[in-house]
Amino acid sequence: MAIRAPFDEVTAAEEIPKLIQLTPNLYAASFTLMKLIPARYILRKAAQTGEIGPDTLIVETTSGTFGLALAMQAARLGRRLVLVSDPAIDDRLYRRLTDLGAVVERVREKAPVGGYQGARLARLAEIQAENPDSFCPRQYSNPDNPGSYALVAELLAESLGQIDCVVGPVGSGGSMCGTVGSLRSLLPHCRAIGVDTPYSVLFGQPDGHRGLRGLGNSLMPQNLDHQVFDSVHWCSEALAYQATRRLHQRFAMFKGPTSGAAFHVAHWWSTSNPDSRTVVMLPDDGYRYQDTVYDDTWLRAAGHLDRAVPGVPVFLDDPRTPYGEWSAYEWGRRTHDEVISSIGGLAGVR
Repeated sequence: MAIRAPFDEVTAAEEIPKLIQLTPNLYAASFTLMKLIPARYILRKAAQTGEIGPDTLIVETTSGTFGLALAMQAARLGRRLVLVSDPAIDDRLYRRLTDLGAVVERVREKAPVGGYQGARLARLAEIQAENPDSFCPRQYSNPDNPGSYALVAELLAESLGQIDCVVGPVGSGGSMCGTVGSLRSLLPHCRAIGVDTPYSVLFGQPDGHRGLRGLGNSLMPQNLDHQVFDSVHWCSEALAYQATRRLHQRFAMFKGPTSGAAFHVAHWWSTSNPDSRTVVMLPDDGYRYQDTVYDDTWLRAAGHLDRAVPGVPVFLDDPRTPYGEWSAYEWGRRTHDEVISSIGGLAGVR
């Protein structure tokens, strides 16, 4: 893929990941802000087709990085933007979003079904009803979200050639499903390992408290194609935070905890499979987490430094049961219904 410079927009420059070799067989696709890929693709396409006119209000639900990506691109397009979020939007990010011209609404109460995500979607529907000339990128259901990641697949294939495994966090389903789905047109045997967090509904677990944000979900997104995944790993907050610091201390990569969780799983898998070339998706930088993940006082007060991180995952017989700091399940490129219907008896561990 020919990448030209200078770029005509900062969003065009910053959507391209840096490829960094961490170990002999582990490569990082390191993004400044990975969500720029679908945000830029969706908004530019909608502007070209007329879905976004001169006075159209762009409105979306987000817990952070997709909202920032939309705000950057909406500022470049000169369009109004309303973002519906929750307390996950901290004051630093709030100031950055509003400085870019976005209006940010933070819902304060969880919905009976779907938690904050359900409450955000309800408010989103109200705003759209109040504004007939509005456009919603629908990151959880718009097929242009995973479709936009053909850019990443092309870059990986042209830069690395053979790729045996891609490891990355799963939230909306866009990045992993889009990247791996596109890669498999060239590399059908490429393995996909999804990284989730306990009490996320994405791979069968019950909805519950998730301190680790940026991956997982309280509702099932339409863009999540379960048949992409060979296996799934669930990582706790403590594991993700400690792994994020190790990634920084060992490789000088200043990333967020979603990246830390993905790195932890990818490093284990690549070490266990030294003859396989592995790529790990690292979605964003660590600036939002300087007062939390990168603060030992905060980590210690929350008990995250006292929890031992295991060296290997516990493989589950039933993905529906949250278990420990790090667990995994062999998904086998099956649908959600196929996996759940295949499980008999009580949940267990092997």
